[in-house]
Amino acid sequence: MAKPKSFYVCNDCGAESPQWFGKCPACGTYNSLEEQMLIQSSVDVPSRGGVSGWQSTQTNGKSHSKPAKARASLTFDQITDRQIARWESGYEELDRVLGGGVVPGSMVLIGGDPGIGKSTLLLQVSNQLAQKYRILYVTGEESGQQVKLRASRLGVSKPVNVPSEENVRVVVDNTLPIDPDSIGADLYVLPETDLEEILREIDSLKPNVAVIDSIQTVFFPALTSAPGSVAQVRECTAALMKVAKHEDITMLIVGHVTKEGAIAGPKVLEHLVDTVLYFEGDRFASHRLLRTVKNRFGATHEIGIFEMVAHGLREVPNPSELFLGNRDDPAPGTAIVVACEGTRPIVVELQALVSPTSYPSPRRAGTGVDYNRLVQILAVLEKRVGIPMSKLDSYVASAGGLSVVEPAVDLGVAIAIVASFRDRIVDPGTVLIGEVGLGGQVRSVSQMELRLKEAAKLGFKRAIVPKGTKFPDLNIEILPVSKVIDAIIAAIPHQELTNDDLEPDEYE
Repeated sequence: MAKPKSFYVCNDCGAESPQWFGKCPACGTYNSLEEQMLIQSSVDVPSRGGVSGWQSTQTNGKSHSKPAKARASLTFDQITDRQIARWESGYEELDRVLGGGVVPGSMVLIGGDPGIGKSTLLLQVSNQLAQKYRILYVTGEESGQQVKLRASRLGVSKPVNVPSEENVRVVVDNTLPIDPDSIGADLYVLPETDLEEILREIDSLKPNVAVIDSIQTVFFPALTSAPGSVAQVRECTAALMKVAKHEDITMLIVGHVTKEGAIAGPKVLEHLVDTVLYFEGDRFASHRLLRTVKNRFGATHEIGIFEMVAHGLREVPNPSELFLGNRDDPAPGTAIVVACEGTRPIVVELQALVSPTSYPSPRRAGTGVDYNRLVQILAVLEKRVGIPMSKLDSYVASAGGLSVVEPAVDLGVAIAIVASFRDRIVDPGTVLIGEVGLGGQVRSVSQMELRLKEAAKLGFKRAIVPKGTKFPDLNIEILPVSKVIDAIIAAIPHQELTNDDLEPDEYE
């Protein structure tokens, strides 16, 4: 009997190696290679190099007179059309990210940092779907009692009475008022990590939607590697995908992320699923962003915005109000821009602070903006406008911590920096849209009509935009500019000096 062959797989990047190394040859991670047994396939693959198999039917390069006939393949005319009926998840923000709703039989992978709210979101979505469909919630990280306590706080199940620590006879009700329609919903909880037991429960219960929280805790007993390893994650996901496609069951899978922010496990995990979502946000801020990076049933780069409150996640129907500062009391160094995430325009306030540096090399810091583009804009302002940015520390941040990295916010960043340098206030009723070129030009950007409609809806009166772009007829004044210096003159109004400004400062 032949000795079974083995190979080594990196737990970090999934690269395979014929022998063990202390350092992964692909990604350079130390002590990440794990031994895996090579599984021989039981299917006899015909050889194309010799005379055996399908090639043996050919003689002297000429085929037999038997006409060619397809065995299993179909033409497009033979494939029947089927209209995809999507399910409403109960949350418009999630439906937007998924492309219009949950697709039956699809497989959705949701990743995010620990404690960001992945389990909270899926439990609330499961409760909404359970009003019409049968839901199986598989938890591998919490017990059934822990899930029920969290469900009671979110208003998903009946209230749970929690004994007080001081006196066990005193019962404290720390839950929300429960909606009578949510009690008795068709929602089942399975605390299990064994893949075989999970598949048996799915086969017995036959749910419409199955939630796996999380895939890193599920293990296949036939594999010798530990749960969460590359082999376990790959095989468990492949088995769940086979069940989802064969039984037409929607799978919502939670995936852990690495310290770099990517979903842990092999990259093939993202190729297996239909949709990949990332749940992002600062743990110290209240808002959360659900961003799609892959979607076979809809557009990518869409975002859904939620707000974390005391009783779970709440949708934010108008995100511009969340990321827009106080317009009644403007401060020097602020500018309003309109960023687009997919097809959603969001009005964001940018804040800049410029001060003389006390170091040989000035500091540059950006929160929510792309650092490389910030450095590029600073160089343009020094070369084309004449502001000595090489002697100034520059700090730029977006209100609310929203990440705005598209080129359309370049003009807002430049105007905010100039306003801080001159200690001037930008007109609070003006929005700035445009890309800044290396020659000091203001270049056009995409989706201009959507951006202007959002600005007009929020009551802005003026918009400084690139010159040469067609504009819709809206209730907003359009100021086209071609150079950054022209945008500075139009955005920062001339402020007359008063008698108090002419008097010398008094020092004690």
